[in-house]
Amino acid sequence: MATEPIDLEAAGVCVGPDGSAIGMPQLCADWMPNQIFWLLIALVAIYFVLSRVALPRIATVLAERQGTITNDLATAEDLKQKAVEAEDAYNQALADARSEAHKIIARNKSELQAELDKAIAKADAEIAAKTAESQKAISEIRASAVQSVEAVAKDTAGSIVAALGGQADDATIAAAVDAQMKG
Repeated sequence: MATEPIDLEAAGVCVGPDGSAIGMPQLCADWMPNQIFWLLIALVAIYFVLSRVALPRIATVLAERQGTITNDLATAEDLKQKAVEAEDAYNQALADARSEAHKIIARNKSELQAELDKAIAKADAEIAAKTAESQKAISEIRASAVQSVEAVAKDTAGSIVAALGGQADDATIAAAVDAQMKG
């Protein structure tokens, strides 16, 4: 009996004596038109569900995504342009600040140079005054030194003449010392 269902299938019978299917019913040629009909019905139903419900929703999501991407790209381009403008403004401000700093430095240099020139002129004037005072003091010291030397020379000459046993008056000694000092 084990060979019986196989023999019945080979004979083209899809239903056994007790009413049950023999083998795989999907492969039974008697049931093929019915299966093809329901396959077409299922495909048409799936097509209508997909075309009326799923695909429009998917298309809407894709359109929204594309719109979002386009808006984001436009926003990014605007922000990029603003960043370039901000960078240009920053570079211009930096150049202006450097220029202003150079001007301030030059002005301060000239002010400091003017103050330095004034201080140097004041120091030169003080040095010149002190030099004049020193020259005057040196001249006085020289004059007093010459007078002191002359007085010492007269006293020494008078003492030498007296030690040698001679007599000399002050006028003679003064004339002799003056003659020797002049040359």
